[in-house]
Amino acid sequence: MAFAYVVGLGASGIAAARLLKQEGWQVTVSDANDSEALRQVQQDLAAAGITVLLGDRVAPEAAKMQRIVVSPGVRWDLLALLKARELGIETIGEMELAWRSLSSSPWIAVTGTNGKTTTTSLIAAIFQAAGLDAPACGNIGYAACEVALRDRSTHAPDWVIAEISSYQIEATSTLSPKIGIWTTFTPDHLNRHYTLDNYYAIKAKLLNQSEQQIMNGDDPYLRQHALNQWPDACWTSVAGKQHLAHPERGAYLEDGWAVFGGDRIVPVAALRMVGRHNHQNLLMAVAAARLAGIDPEAIAHAIAAFPGVPHRLEYICTWNGIDLINDSKATNYDAAQVGLASVAAPAILIAGGEPKAGDDTSWLATIQARAAAVLLIGNAAASFSQRLEQVGFTQYEIVETMERAVPRGAELAQQLGAKVVLLSPACASFDQYANFEQRGDDFRQLCKQL
Repeated sequence: MAFAYVVGLGASGIAAARLLKQEGWQVTVSDANDSEALRQVQQDLAAAGITVLLGDRVAPEAAKMQRIVVSPGVRWDLLALLKARELGIETIGEMELAWRSLSSSPWIAVTGTNGKTTTTSLIAAIFQAAGLDAPACGNIGYAACEVALRDRSTHAPDWVIAEISSYQIEATSTLSPKIGIWTTFTPDHLNRHYTLDNYYAIKAKLLNQSEQQIMNGDDPYLRQHALNQWPDACWTSVAGKQHLAHPERGAYLEDGWAVFGGDRIVPVAALRMVGRHNHQNLLMAVAAARLAGIDPEAIAHAIAAFPGVPHRLEYICTWNGIDLINDSKATNYDAAQVGLASVAAPAILIAGGEPKAGDDTSWLATIQARAAAVLLIGNAAASFSQRLEQVGFTQYEIVETMERAVPRGAELAQQLGAKVVLLSPACASFDQYANFEQRGDDFRQLCKQL
C-alpha cells in the first residue's frame, strides 16, 4: 500500500486526507499544534482510518512515505519539505491534489493580492444563476478537495471556480485553468515570499498555465509589468475603453454599463456593493462569464441578486443613524485603504491585529482625509499609534480588544458626527483570532448587541 503524509490539520488538510484515503492511500496527518478542537478532529479522522499526529513535525527521512500533501498555511520552503524533495518524495499542495481529481472539468482560477473573494463569489453566482453546477472553492473557505470528494460520489461539476492564493500556487505543478484571472498586485506576504519579484513570479505562473487570461487594466503594477507579457489577454478598465489597447476583446464601463466585447451586459447600479474596486471586480466576473458563453440575461439576474461577500465591506446594521460595516478581510494596507475610501466619511476606523510588512503611505493618507478617529486593537496597536503620530494624526485611542472597540466606536461616532464605524484592520487576525472570519463574526455580534 502507498503511504501519504498530509502536513496541516486545517480544512484543506482534512479534505486532502479524506480524498487520499478514498483513493486508496494509507494516510497520516501531522500538525505542530495540539488543542482540544484538534483532538476531536483526530478522533473523527481515526474513525475513518486516518492517523493524526498532534504536536508533531514532518520528518521525511524517518517516515515511510511516497507523497506529501501540504496545507496552504505551511511554508513551501520549510526545511523538512526541502529535504523531502531532495529525497525524491513527491510533494504537492492540497490544490494540486484537487486539480488531479477534477481536471476533467474546466476551471476558472482567480488570484491577486486583493479582490479575489468578491470576484470568485460573483463568478460562481453568475454561473449558478445560469443553471450550471459551479462550486466556489479554494482560498474562499471551502477546500477544493471537498469538491473532489463530492465529485467521486456524484458527478463532475460543470465548472470549478477557485480562488487561489500565492501559497497555493507555489505548491502546484500541473494546475492548468481554462480561464485565469489576476485581480490586483501590491506588496503582500513578503515575510513568506521575500521579494516582490518572487511574489509576482508565483502569481504569473498561474496565468501562464491558463488557456485564457483576464487582467485588471487599472492596476498600475500589472499595466507596467504584465501588459507586454499577455497582450492578447482580456484587459478590463473602470475608466473606459480609451484605457484599453484592444477594447474589442476587453471589458470596461461606459455610460453606467459593464460592457464586454462592445456589448452592454449589465448596469453597474445593479451591483449592491460599494466602491470603484467592486466595479472592477464586476468587470472581471462579467468577462469570465462571457468567455464561458453565459447569456447576458443570466449575468444581469445574478448581479442584481448578489448580496455581497461576508467580511468584505459587509453592512451589519444601523445604530442611531450610524452604519456599522465589517471589512475584516482587509488584512493588508492596500485592502484597508480601499475599504476606508469606499465608505461614507467621516468614519470611525477600527484597525490592528497581527501586523504585516508593506507600504502604509496611502492608507495613512486616507485616514487623514476620511477618519474622524481610529481605534487600535491587537499586537499592531503600539506601532500603528507611532505611525499615526508621525503623520500628525492624533485622534486615536488604543483600546486593545474588539469588545472595547465596538461600543467606543459607536460612542465616538455620535460625539464626532461620523456616519460609519468601520472594521478594516490592515492586519492579519492571528494575534487574537483563528482567522479573519472569526474576527468579523465577533465584530458582527458586538454590533448587534448595541
